[in-house]
Amino acid sequence: MKIPPFTLERYFAKHEFSAKYLLSSSDCESMTLPQLLEMASPQMRTKWESLSFGYTESVGHPLLRAEAAKIYAGLGAENLLIAAPEEIIFLFMHALLQPGDHVIATFPGYQSLYEIARSVGCQVSTWEPVEAENWHFDLARLAELIRPETKLVVANFPHNPTGFIPSQKEYADLIEMLREKGIFLFSDEMYRFLEIESGATLPSACEAYERAFSLFGMSKTFGLPGLRIGWMATQNQPLLARMLELKDYTTICSSAPSEILSIIALQNKEAIIAKQNARLAQNMALLDAFIAKYAQFFRLNRPRGGSICFPRMLGEESTLGFANRLVEEAGVMMAPSHIFGYSDHHFRIGFGRENFGEVLGKFGDYLDSNH
Repeated sequence: MKIPPFTLERYFAKHEFSAKYLLSSSDCESMTLPQLLEMASPQMRTKWESLSFGYTESVGHPLLRAEAAKIYAGLGAENLLIAAPEEIIFLFMHALLQPGDHVIATFPGYQSLYEIARSVGCQVSTWEPVEAENWHFDLARLAELIRPETKLVVANFPHNPTGFIPSQKEYADLIEMLREKGIFLFSDEMYRFLEIESGATLPSACEAYERAFSLFGMSKTFGLPGLRIGWMATQNQPLLARMLELKDYTTICSSAPSEILSIIALQNKEAIIAKQNARLAQNMALLDAFIAKYAQFFRLNRPRGGSICFPRMLGEESTLGFANRLVEEAGVMMAPSHIFGYSDHHFRIGFGRENFGEVLGKFGDYLDSNH
């Protein structure tokens, strides 16, 4: 397999653990181990304290799959496979795709969502949003991209990095378009339930379409990326079985402690999600005020969902050059659009963490002292 370096991950590897202030983290605030264990039921506390560090079931802990399946109408534990989210993308692409297949992916986006398909030997077309229309992904444009050999559409809503979510009708029309042509849908739903606008939560693709595969997990909405636990949910069990066969060549099984901790989190999902959304609302207000104050520098299409957004930096300077100066001179890490392979005048802001106000303050101080 020939695949280029993962630009975003290499950039984060360089700065994420050395920069004092992170402006572009894509996840929400994480809990500590004691905080999560405080939420455990007596039964789950016992499971945690009696945990053996042996191998786990390759498909995932039965209770973990059962708890995750409660998120989806009409699906059960047998419709889910547990693995790290990044691993799931890899397994799915290799289970479904063949050289010469045509794939369409929302773009800009997480590089795995299109680069792995290219490495398999697929032709990849990008479905790009219209910035002037609040980062709208136009279905008419998608229809133009579809070919007779199109096998898969990859969609990510709420979208990383823009925060766009289509309307309920547009989403239903998208699924109907793919159903009519028999095209598979990979739906990256890692930011589901983090909707800034009330009523914007979409149905999960796997509930609505028999050829859809929904990716979700603990990393973003739950703020538990260090657990490295996610899942694929689908009605298509034969392809799920093929993914399980391929998993024997990757991790084989997940981390036993991570699975138990994920079960505890899922059993308390309403409380965790409510807390994350309250923080997002608070931080979004801070960001609105910041953008208004520095309107001469930035233009923002307000996100509909997720913990991320994608402002445009006004002026001629590249965001890559600005980001390099910002981290070197102020210790503030910014993710420039260069790492998404998309233009050179945008950057991602992540507003899901508790210290977001402090980070914005440091960013504002830098702008005040350098302009």
